Amino acid sequence: MNISYKWLKEYVDFDLTPQEVCDALTSEGLEVDALEEVQSIKGGLKGLYVGKVLTCEMHPNSDHLHVTTVDLGRETPSQIVCGAPNVAAGQKVIVADLGCVLYDGDKEFVIKKSKLRGVESFGMICAEDEIGVGTDHNGIIVLPEDTKVGMPAAEYYNLESDWLIEVDITANRADALSHWGVARDLYAWLVQNGYKTSLHRPDCEAFCVDNEDLPVEVTIENNEACKRYACVSITGCDVKESPEWLQNRLRTIGLRPINNIVDITNYIMMAYGQPLHCFDADMVKGHHIVVKTMPEGTPFVTLDGEEHKLSNHDLAICNEEDAMCIAGVFGGKGSGTYDSTTNVVLESAYFHPTWIRKSARRHGLSTDASFRFERGIDPNGVIYALKQAAIMCKELAGGKVSMEIKDVYPEPIQDFKVSLKYDYVNSLVGKEIPAETVKSIVTSLEMKIESETSEGLELCVPPYRVDIQRPCDVVEDILRIYGYNNVEISTQLKSSLVIKGDEDNKHKLENLIGEQLVGDGFNEILNNSLTKAAYYTDLNCYSQENLVKIMNPLSSDLNVLRGTLLFGGLESIAYNANRKNPDLKFFEFGNVYHYSPEKKNNDNPMQAYKEETHLGLWITGKRVSGSWIHADEDSSFFELKAHVLNIFRRIGLPLGSVVFKESSNNIYHKGLSVMNRGGKLLAELGIICKKLQKAMGIENAVYYADINWTAVTKAVRKSTISFREISKYPAVSRDLALLLDKDVKFEAIERIAYQSEKKFLKEVDLFDVYEGKNLPEGKKSYAVNFILQDESKTLNDKQIDAIMTKIIANLKKELKAELR
Repeated sequence: MNISYKWLKEYVDFDLTPQEVCDALTSEGLEVDALEEVQSIKGGLKGLYVGKVLTCEMHPNSDHLHVTTVDLGRETPSQIVCGAPNVAAGQKVIVADLGCVLYDGDKEFVIKKSKLRGVESFGMICAEDEIGVGTDHNGIIVLPEDTKVGMPAAEYYNLESDWLIEVDITANRADALSHWGVARDLYAWLVQNGYKTSLHRPDCEAFCVDNEDLPVEVTIENNEACKRYACVSITGCDVKESPEWLQNRLRTIGLRPINNIVDITNYIMMAYGQPLHCFDADMVKGHHIVVKTMPEGTPFVTLDGEEHKLSNHDLAICNEEDAMCIAGVFGGKGSGTYDSTTNVVLESAYFHPTWIRKSARRHGLSTDASFRFERGIDPNGVIYALKQAAIMCKELAGGKVSMEIKDVYPEPIQDFKVSLKYDYVNSLVGKEIPAETVKSIVTSLEMKIESETSEGLELCVPPYRVDIQRPCDVVEDILRIYGYNNVEISTQLKSSLVIKGDEDNKHKLENLIGEQLVGDGFNEILNNSLTKAAYYTDLNCYSQENLVKIMNPLSSDLNVLRGTLLFGGLESIAYNANRKNPDLKFFEFGNVYHYSPEKKNNDNPMQAYKEETHLGLWITGKRVSGSWIHADEDSSFFELKAHVLNIFRRIGLPLGSVVFKESSNNIYHKGLSVMNRGGKLLAELGIICKKLQKAMGIENAVYYADINWTAVTKAVRKSTISFREISKYPAVSRDLALLLDKDVKFEAIERIAYQSEKKFLKEVDLFDVYEGKNLPEGKKSYAVNFILQDESKTLNDKQIDAIMTKIIANLKKELKAELR
């Protein structure tokens, strides 16, 4: 929200500097993002002075230039060459001194010492358009004879700069979306801090009805969406440029002046927070305004020429035949105010915030009006704003009020009732605030004290304060005016010891693994939980019917909650690869969401939804690149698998307790599923399929692992990681060459081996695979290494043979393995 310092001073009295105002607003919760000086004339006329032409002679080498000497109030007059036809001795003129910067649109040039046709010139005598005070270029500016020589031009033209204060308004503070709203807050701060001040705004005594020439009827058919609607007609308007003061007001806060009628509505909105709309009265067919919804699919062309299809949930402002405006959002083509307009109808209304917000999002339209309506405006400010606009139309456009104000307000919106106890205030603030101070603050914030006791207050909060409906909201308002910095921090820390829960352990493990992955060369990424449903087309494990859909999405690219971390990482890879950074290793901890339609339960709506934390790993590009000691090497699936296994080892998940199976998830070209002995899916990893790669615009192969962090942390909840010395007893290595069917995977051998010997078997590794000559059809040979170790003593041959015999027997039994 842009606030003009001078405009603000019209509503509240203070002597604070612009910076002090910014500090005050920030301290009370209206955080100021920027403070900038704004000049009505670019450059502020700096370096321009009043001078007197002492002599004026023709230039010796030109028939149109003159050589002058000009007194600028200094010891020595300045010689200036001037080409204006009206320059003459004895004139008072405006002179641009050496170093002065003049502007021509976005271009600027500096006045320097120069030679014109061989004669030196030490400045420039200026015309109106050259310094920005007018548009005339027929000759130089000639000032009255009594103008003081040497006076700065800014002083002569009474040029004053303004200050633009950019305030970051939070979504709950709709009441501060105007100069009057900010003034109310600043007033309360000034009162609390002992400044002499007052709060005021123009009255409406000048409003009167001039005739009844253009009465307009109003019918509200949808009372839920439109709580209040008022209008007034103005006839005989002269639509033209606004006066300079009004244009400057709007330009200062970043609005473009259009014409006097439109500028008035924008001025009222920025002044008091009430959006207005002006209709050409000739467009109001039947002189009857109907506030209603239109049939689904009704075509509607907005002022910018774009056609929209109205929904039956879009509130429209209609005449007796057509829709003229999407209520609170955007006007229709032809219904606005143009140079040919003479009669207008001014609209001032209160619309339900939810209806406006949904319409604005549905049509992708965001305006200053919708921004305010969808947050909640002051229903009691509707008539005041309408009267002020009518008064300005009479003053600036010569119009006449041609009807009594039509105000349809079937169910007046009541104040919010809040019961506030002093003890509650003090307990929440952490300091005892005197009752008189509490009463002073709430009163200065326009809350009415309906009744009071020694224990507290019964308050009526005005309806424009949509953020204050509970006692804690009132306390927050009291505290921001009282000053957070005025609440002392105790030197004592009162705390109670608690036992670490599952959530604490989960975060501890996240930090542990995050540090490990960073040490392994990964970079952490954080992606939006909102994504687009189109990503999930034709995915068997992440079907669209299981997505958690957003009811009112900001866009089609953010219309569902993510069902997997995959696509956020692929977007990050594509972004980096397009910027010549293709060798990447990413990881992300984040939540994923799942909806089960079959579990839908009206009594318990959340039963159908599930939220889990997952860890995603992405590897793509070169594992080694540009090394003098190592040839370039591509990343591989086995590199990814090693990282996943290292994570399991680090958090204490025994590798013997997991089972590897071929993944059926079609996001992978080839992949593995990792499950615990009970069949719970812990992780999936593999190489992303070409179809997804191509869809994301990625050229290099991408290896992706999806670890269900919620399930993994539950699996290790009772596990303890202990450290011990390296055993002094030697490990024993045994190799087996096994003849197996071709469809047997190594993971089956590994699983059977660990099941056969749980105590002394430490590692099972595959070091050779052979298929080809000298082997039966449909067979292959695995060379497998087994590491055995007893950490309390040396294994003897008898024990070793017994273990290996048991492993061989189980491999023969379950896999029909043969020893070669």
